[in-house]
Amino acid sequence: MTKVYAEVYGCPSNIADSEIAIGLLKKAGFEIVDSIEESDLNIIFTCVVKTPTEQRMIGRIQQLAADKPLIVAGCMPKVERRKIEKLAAEASMLGPDSIQAIVDVAKKTLKGEKIIFVKDLQKPKLCLPRIRKNKNVGIVEISNGCLSSCTYCIVKFARGRLRSYPIEKIIEEVRAAVANGCREIWLTSQDNGCYGLDIGTNLAKLLKAVCAIPGNYTIRVGMMNPTYVKKILNELIEVYKNEKIQKFLHLPVQSGSDKILRAMKRGYTVVDFVEIVERFRKEIPDLFLSTDVIVGFPDESDADFDATIKLLKKIKPDKVNISKFGARPGTEAAKLKQLPIEVINERSRRLYKIIKEF
Repeated sequence: MTKVYAEVYGCPSNIADSEIAIGLLKKAGFEIVDSIEESDLNIIFTCVVKTPTEQRMIGRIQQLAADKPLIVAGCMPKVERRKIEKLAAEASMLGPDSIQAIVDVAKKTLKGEKIIFVKDLQKPKLCLPRIRKNKNVGIVEISNGCLSSCTYCIVKFARGRLRSYPIEKIIEEVRAAVANGCREIWLTSQDNGCYGLDIGTNLAKLLKAVCAIPGNYTIRVGMMNPTYVKKILNELIEVYKNEKIQKFLHLPVQSGSDKILRAMKRGYTVVDFVEIVERFRKEIPDLFLSTDVIVGFPDESDADFDATIKLLKKIKPDKVNISKFGARPGTEAAKLKQLPIEVINERSRRLYKIIKEF
């Protein structure tokens, strides 16, 4: 029996892809092992959303390809193929939209073939065999891609344009997860806020349908961009009151400066963000608010950074994910004049210190 070792990095969507891949491999007769020493084939599900993460991927690819056949999966094969080939010339590659091809790619890789399979199979990644990373958590991907054009984001090149999955298929996946003992359902995608806009529905309608599934479980809603939340705000808040919905809101603001938000092409203003937060907190008193901030975006002045500090002090999120800006290849922001790394580091340190006081 061929033994496979797999590592996964990045977002819940990537974790979900790895669970499906491992499930398909196990169904096909492969044995899943816990260490490189035991394996005949290694697989790494990569993330390249940030420069430090990519640096970690580079190191792991080199190590995993040292003396075993390797499949590089996840986002990196779609956006950094040449870099992978320099790191591991014989490695096969599998894109995030073609994970259902894992068994065929694995078999051919073990025979010494180099397979580059990164095309979009146009199939929902639902109702497939799955080996869960956490048996109590059912990660359900509700769509692939997004509708935004953020100037700093490399993930859109890997995941593409929004393709929402049918509500009935999502319901089937959630039912199966609950029947298998999952007590938490994580609804995930690149941007949950825009779910359904390509198929004539929306996130609130999906949540209402999922909440109607019988069973003892809760639903955790993944990241939503304010751009789309503001369009369905009333409907979304109403469904959030359902006892099955965890009172968790991941709403990234990225900057407290409208000038920087325009440069990022985020599609909302600071006022929009504040209105959404205040409405949610008014209607959902026990809300847990998580937000994201990018420090040091090109042309971020001291005044822009001070505006971010002012906004965070006003809102006082329960959690703030701080990212130091790092230009990603191929993005619009990479073409702009970059701030000195010393400035970015100093602002990041200041912000960390401030949010600890919340």
